[in-house]
Amino acid sequence: MKEEKDKGMLDRREFIKWSVMMAMSGKALVADAAAKSGGKSSADSLIHRNERPTMTYHQLGRTHFMSSRLVFGGGAALSGGKGVRLLDRAFEAGINHFDLGSNIYYKGAERHFAPFMKAHRKDIWVISKAFVGIQAKPDEEITVGVAKQGAAFWTNLLEESLKDLNTDYMDAYYLMGVNNPSVVRSEEIYNAFLKAKKAGKVGHLGVSTHENAANVLEAMIETGWYDIAMVGITPAGWYDWIKKDLVKDSPPLVDLAPRLKRAEKAGIGLVGMKTTRHLSLQKALFKKETDIFDHFYGRKLMAAPFNPYQRAYAYALENGIHVVNSDMQNFKHLEENITATATGSRYFA
Repeated sequence: MKEEKDKGMLDRREFIKWSVMMAMSGKALVADAAAKSGGKSSADSLIHRNERPTMTYHQLGRTHFMSSRLVFGGGAALSGGKGVRLLDRAFEAGINHFDLGSNIYYKGAERHFAPFMKAHRKDIWVISKAFVGIQAKPDEEITVGVAKQGAAFWTNLLEESLKDLNTDYMDAYYLMGVNNPSVVRSEEIYNAFLKAKKAGKVGHLGVSTHENAANVLEAMIETGWYDIAMVGITPAGWYDWIKKDLVKDSPPLVDLAPRLKRAEKAGIGLVGMKTTRHLSLQKALFKKETDIFDHFYGRKLMAAPFNPYQRAYAYALENGIHVVNSDMQNFKHLEENITATATGSRYFA
């Protein structure tokens, strides 16, 4: 395993050489990312922030925002404040998309992020998320009364997030951890977002889902209300964070392409999360090797100087996922993920 670990890392000399190469080809990478966005927006209408040659970018749905393909997952990383030390390095590498979460779940994450946000507000895309507070089974239809309570609960958490971030506006706010399609279809909850948007408090609406994600995404496509979907997904297909396992009988990622493409055509930006969590659990809990996704990969990717986690991110980005969200809590993982998301495309035919 040590050999594999070394293979997935760049030493300082290699990193400098790679950075110079990326600087020379940076404009081409950004242009290529814009071309892959589906041609829905002209180059002039795209929103560019902190774009650097050491990162690649993709248009995030109808938002017109060119997001770094690596999203800094700051919920858990910033809850205790430890991850704050990574923020400047992430920004320096060209990461412009920072994902947070309400204090009700991610204790202190938004408050720890606030000083960095103040320093770089015009150069970054900031989103956060909160539960709607509705207890319902995935296939249960919620009532109008329950939906109104959920809308009020979510709105209150949005207000708290703005206070914790010390701002009066954030780029997007998600319905967090949704597993019920009727919540997604709720006009009461959607109207709560529209009210906040009209008040100038939030720009876009999203959903994060890592249970029953296939049906939740279908509801998002159906309504046409949502701009971003953050889904639990791996090279093997859907990932269920509640069960801490791959979804039984899920089609592999490559076979989910038609559904992901329909979401993209509906204007939904696709953010992959928990993409490598199954690898970590396999290694930590079951003492198994982290090669369980390798049979999905082609020879070029398998020959890349990547570890299993890097391969999974690179593969997801080449198979329908626009950007990947990673909970990075040390510099090693940050640098590995920067490399995978910035250079992974070269290992696909």
